[in-house]
Amino acid sequence: MEEILANLCGTSPIDPLPLWVHDNIGHCFNQLILSILPHIILAVVSACYIGTPRLESHVIYRPGWKCRIAVSFVLAGLPIVDIITTTIWRQKLDPLYLDLLSDGIATLAWLTHGVALLALYKSPHSYRRGPTILLIFVLLTIPSLIITLGWRCQTQISDQHLQPLTIARLSILSFQLAFLCFYAVGYLIPVAGRQELCSINDSWQREPLITTSEISTPVWQRVAEDGESWLSRFSYAWMNPLMKRGSQWMLNQPQDVYQLPRQLQTERIREHFRSCWQEKAALIRGEEKTRLSTDKLFVHSEEDCSSPSHSHDTQKFVRLLSVLHRAFGLRYYSLGFLKMAGSLLGFSGPLLLNLLVSFMESEQEPLSHGLMYALGLFAGSFLGAILRNQFNYEISKMMLRVRTAVISAIYRKALCVSGSSLAGFTTGEIVNFMSTDTDRLVNFCLSFHELWSLPFQLAITLYLLYQQVGIAFLGGLALALLLVPINKLIANRVLANNKEMLRHKDARVKLMTEFLCGMRVIKFYAWEQHFGARVNSCRAQELKSLQALKYLDAICVYLWAALPVVVSIVIFITYVLLGHQLSATKVFTALALVGMVILPLNNFPWVLNGILEAKVSLDRIQHFLDLADQDLDAYYSKANPSDPSSALEMHHTMFSWSPASKENTEPHIPRGGSRLFIQDMVVPKGALVGVIGKVGCGKSSLLAAITGELRSQGQQVYIWDLDKGFGLATQEPWIQFTSIRENILFGKEYDDTLYQEVIKACALSDDLNILPAGDQTMVGESGVTLSGGQKARVALARAVYQEKEIYLLDDPLAAVDADVANHLMQQCIMGILRHKTRILCTHRTEFLERADILLLMDDGRILKQGTPMEILPLVQSAPNLRKMDKRKDKIPAEYSQEEDLEPEEEEPNPVNNLLKQEEEKKEGAVAFQVYKAYWLAVGSCLTLSILLSLLLMQASRNVSDWWLSNWISNLPHTENASASNLSILTNSQLLLFSHGGLVSPVLASLSPNGTSDVNFYLTVYGSIAGANSIFTILRAFLFAYGTIHAATVIHNRLLSRVMKATVTFFDTTPTGRILNRFSSDLYCVDDTLPFILNIFLANIFGLLGMLVMITYGLPWIGIVLLPLAAIYYSIQRYYRCTSRELKRLSSLTLSPIYTHFSETLTGISTIRATRAMSRFERENQLRLELNQRCCFASNTAMQWLDIRLQMIGVAVVTAIAGIAIIQHQKKLGNPGLVGLSLSYALSVTNLLSGLITSFTMTETMMVSVERAEEYATEIPIEPQEELLQVAPDWPSQGQVEFQQVVLAYRSDLPNALDGVTFTIYPGEKVGIVGRTGSGKSTLFLALFRMVELKAGHILLDNTDSRSVGLKELRSRLAIIPQDPFLFSGTIRENLDPLGRHTDADLHQVLEQCHLQKVTAEMGGLDGEVGERGKSLSVGQRQLVCLARALLTQAKILCLDEATASVDQKTDRLLQLTIRQRFADKTVLTIAHRLNTILDSDRVLVMHAGKVAELDSPAALSQKRDSLFQHLLHSGQQ
Repeated sequence: MEEILANLCGTSPIDPLPLWVHDNIGHCFNQLILSILPHIILAVVSACYIGTPRLESHVIYRPGWKCRIAVSFVLAGLPIVDIITTTIWRQKLDPLYLDLLSDGIATLAWLTHGVALLALYKSPHSYRRGPTILLIFVLLTIPSLIITLGWRCQTQISDQHLQPLTIARLSILSFQLAFLCFYAVGYLIPVAGRQELCSINDSWQREPLITTSEISTPVWQRVAEDGESWLSRFSYAWMNPLMKRGSQWMLNQPQDVYQLPRQLQTERIREHFRSCWQEKAALIRGEEKTRLSTDKLFVHSEEDCSSPSHSHDTQKFVRLLSVLHRAFGLRYYSLGFLKMAGSLLGFSGPLLLNLLVSFMESEQEPLSHGLMYALGLFAGSFLGAILRNQFNYEISKMMLRVRTAVISAIYRKALCVSGSSLAGFTTGEIVNFMSTDTDRLVNFCLSFHELWSLPFQLAITLYLLYQQVGIAFLGGLALALLLVPINKLIANRVLANNKEMLRHKDARVKLMTEFLCGMRVIKFYAWEQHFGARVNSCRAQELKSLQALKYLDAICVYLWAALPVVVSIVIFITYVLLGHQLSATKVFTALALVGMVILPLNNFPWVLNGILEAKVSLDRIQHFLDLADQDLDAYYSKANPSDPSSALEMHHTMFSWSPASKENTEPHIPRGGSRLFIQDMVVPKGALVGVIGKVGCGKSSLLAAITGELRSQGQQVYIWDLDKGFGLATQEPWIQFTSIRENILFGKEYDDTLYQEVIKACALSDDLNILPAGDQTMVGESGVTLSGGQKARVALARAVYQEKEIYLLDDPLAAVDADVANHLMQQCIMGILRHKTRILCTHRTEFLERADILLLMDDGRILKQGTPMEILPLVQSAPNLRKMDKRKDKIPAEYSQEEDLEPEEEEPNPVNNLLKQEEEKKEGAVAFQVYKAYWLAVGSCLTLSILLSLLLMQASRNVSDWWLSNWISNLPHTENASASNLSILTNSQLLLFSHGGLVSPVLASLSPNGTSDVNFYLTVYGSIAGANSIFTILRAFLFAYGTIHAATVIHNRLLSRVMKATVTFFDTTPTGRILNRFSSDLYCVDDTLPFILNIFLANIFGLLGMLVMITYGLPWIGIVLLPLAAIYYSIQRYYRCTSRELKRLSSLTLSPIYTHFSETLTGISTIRATRAMSRFERENQLRLELNQRCCFASNTAMQWLDIRLQMIGVAVVTAIAGIAIIQHQKKLGNPGLVGLSLSYALSVTNLLSGLITSFTMTETMMVSVERAEEYATEIPIEPQEELLQVAPDWPSQGQVEFQQVVLAYRSDLPNALDGVTFTIYPGEKVGIVGRTGSGKSTLFLALFRMVELKAGHILLDNTDSRSVGLKELRSRLAIIPQDPFLFSGTIRENLDPLGRHTDADLHQVLEQCHLQKVTAEMGGLDGEVGERGKSLSVGQRQLVCLARALLTQAKILCLDEATASVDQKTDRLLQLTIRQRFADKTVLTIAHRLNTILDSDRVLVMHAGKVAELDSPAALSQKRDSLFQHLLHSGQQ
């Protein structure tokens, strides 16, 4: 190196780059450092701006810009003139090659700069002066010109005769300086008037230009990254406007972040992935038809999903991994080069530091060598920082690509897969493919590069260790390798415990889901304690696994911290036993390298686990993608029907649900039996076909067979106009979480005339008038804010609005009262649909008299078909009186108001209503109260113990390092002390610079220490290490215990509060929102928060220890640290605000993806029947795009921070090198302490970076504590006081008395009951009737104190119900609620969860409810009813609920729609059972069929929240103009 420099500069090899020559800066130093370096930087920075996009509008003439462009090209030409003159008139004294090199680089730099200015001139930058950074680098070239001019005047003008070369070169230098002045003037010329600038900039943008598109585009419309210069890309300057908005609290909604770069846009990735999938399939089969068969996974239109005739085999061969490999492989593997280059540059730091140290202790080496080493150190750390940062950024983009592709594939598959194939999965499992499994697969992107780079780093480190201590390193390596199986063992135990914990967590969350969905039933029956105990028992199991997990983690932490010391001591002992003498150099270098060996060995098992998890998830997703698709081409016949007038034909066909019992896709299709056999069924065009039969006979399955959801064997099904699809209204209405209008339109364009007709035909006009925003009112999750009747009619309206040719209506009349049922039949089924083909399943045979054909079904077969005259007499055994089934709206207007009237003060627009429904996003920093709550949950004493053990651990670590430096300082050969000490990088966190002093020839010259010295120092060092080890293990286990304690406390408080919450809270809050607290938020408190908090606390104490040691050893570093601290503070403040908001937005946009997916799975039959798959796929894509935008912005913000902290680190390293050189020149300081300080100072960047990241993540995780605390302290709860102890048999008589009862659901809503007064005597049977919204159901809610009274009293046996505890009150009453809700579990658990009755009792009530046969088929009392009772049909579920009530000994029984979904024969028998079993009890029945209350003692008629009539049925039916008479009359029409 010295020779090359000496030849280039014409100087002595001893000092090739002299800084000072003849009272002037050396010419060679000036040219190489002050001229060539600034020109190189100018060229690189200018090149970054060459790709700036042009402005589309006409460029205005700007003299300042023109002047600078012209000057740049002139300055590019002048060095060429200089080269020509130098070559022609060469002088011996001039270093020719140095001048040629300098001029060549200057020419290149100015040419690049000129082209960059041209690009900027034609871009939006021309409206201002352009990037200031360019001016700064231009001005940096001036000092060199002035020094050169002075040097030439000093050395060449002293001659008597001026040479032509001297005159020429002085003239060129003068011209260069003059033109640089012109450049500065050009920069200062104003470029835009204020008005012109304001017209281009948005009002909120008053910041300096960072990127091209910022001027005319608001932040939220801008596309991230695209069209940015290299410099902007490397420094993420294009993120600055977004970071600024974040720091000003202006990131409030997902639309406020940038659009995704073009290459990350969802549509583009999806299309690319689809084409790769098709290519793979074509390669496998080698036939073009394969393209058709695979098209169905990603094709645009839903017709193609089902049309291609294909064999399913091909799809099974297409492996997801191979398609991902083909789509993204090349780019992904090429990132490995970035990773390798970054890792290699990591080793340059310590090697150069070592050279710098050897320079410091040598008196002979010239200063220029030290400067070269410092420069190398700067360049290595600078390039390494950029490469590592770019690798992380590119990997995060790759992960987003893979996520988009996999989620789109899963969603598309879910839309196309056949109903019978989906049978083996629950909704939760399929949603898991999209969430957990996809995340694991995406994390593989990171794990794979770690997999090859960790052994690579290990190999280099071991080689360097061998250079230091020879084969002695094998002793330590053997011990370190022992760590691998130990770590593998721990990793396996962690995996096993993790699986176990997740299994218990799944069970708990599943239980909580049912618990929340059936909360009304649980409160009616006062089962809170029982279900609370069940949840707590699952939680206890979960915490047991969590405890094992945390203690295993604690062992890992201990091994991580203690192993380096143990391994080092083993190496030293081996080294001594081999006959060598220990020296301090060996000790410190070995310590540094051992620290480096531990990282790959510790990380490797976890990387392997990550890869194995990804493999498991990949297989699970592959299994799902391999399922058979709906093959409508094979299912439906394209041949002409036997009768041209047929709309539908089936002959000799058997249909079946999948043999798997876990059918979930369509929870609203009851299984009438797993098989259906249709001998002959022909439906003429335009006919009305009625399908009747007892509960569970296969009516709903017949409709599913028509839509292609079942597996068919036998002949194909013929459907007329199949491509148009069907109008389907399912038995349990499927409602989307959107406005009522959007639910009805279902993606079709709004046609006012048709829309109004449909609203009228479906009897929705009155309902929409009551609702606050009319048809723009948002309905909650699964239509939670609508009553049963309203949901049924909205679903019917949706089907009618689609204008299909064939309509399949599954009992739409069950949920409405006689009036409305009559209206729907006349206006809708026989009115607006009169020319369509209609298949109507119903139990309400009175409406089927006008049907064209009736089918009587039993046990999956059509027993008989014919006209109503032939079939109806076989089934009509009830009196010829129109029966009321479910009344129109259960919790009708008065109840739906409770939720729907919420936004009444707003304008009725859909956005306002939706925002009311959405979960509130917390803003700003996490409140101090949240940290305090977590502190108290851990326990004050425990928290203080943890902090104390942390302090002692850090102190003992610092003391051990101080002891090492003290050892060095006391060595006899102090000259070498600083050299060896720079290798003391015992802190294993600093891997970038943690192996100093590696291959220095100077270190080899150290003479060995005296043995007694070594023994003394090693003994003390071992003692300190032992103490450190004890404090480490103490801290690890205390921390694990504390966080488990906190998790226990937080869950118990949350569950306890939710159990006591009011019914209103559950009705107004979507189940998903509450469940989120119990699933993801609690998982965070259990697992993620402790992990991050542990790192955060370690970082805080590490930083404190570092600052103490640095200021003690090297006070000079304060000069660097003070400005650094200020910059650091401002960057972290800026970053934290934005990062917090972006993370919140990411979470906020994630739930809609999963909600929409589960909504799609629930309504898959409706979506497929109406042929709306492509629209749903587009909606999924939009939701995914919005979430990806937030994730991308959040990831990039982390890289924005990282590169800035890395640059601070580069500055620190360069400053340290400078300080070291100054110390060397001035001969200052204690080398041991200086070395110690420097070794610590090198870790400052990593520590500060870790501190910000861990603090931001802790803050993010604390949001989960905040959310749990919000529910644990703020949600409204039911009154818990118990003023009066009642007798065990109370109420013994069963008298019910309402006295002036006034009840409102909320204070701002009208009264639902308004002064209700009546008395019901012991043993009396009372029927309750009334129009929608009259307050019938509210009577029961008041009786059970589900909603507290505003005024008045309810007396039971003359005792005020308010003075009795809620549990006592509810357990003494019995009710059969409106919705037949069952919990997953056995029939026994559903009938008698508290285990109070014998099996004989249970069999008796099952027989009375006609469920004995069904129970026997399911396997007796221990037969599983499935998730929410889906193994049973809706009617059978109602019978189970009735059986529950029959078991009760209560004196007062409330029946609410008890037998709405059962056939008439069964209903008649049940009414008889109820009359016999409850002969001596008081029974209140909300009427569903009027014949069931005609034999009541009295009838209570409600109207507008008041008692309108109360008398015997006979008296009321005779009374003229009575409301009851009117109801009877309308029921007989």
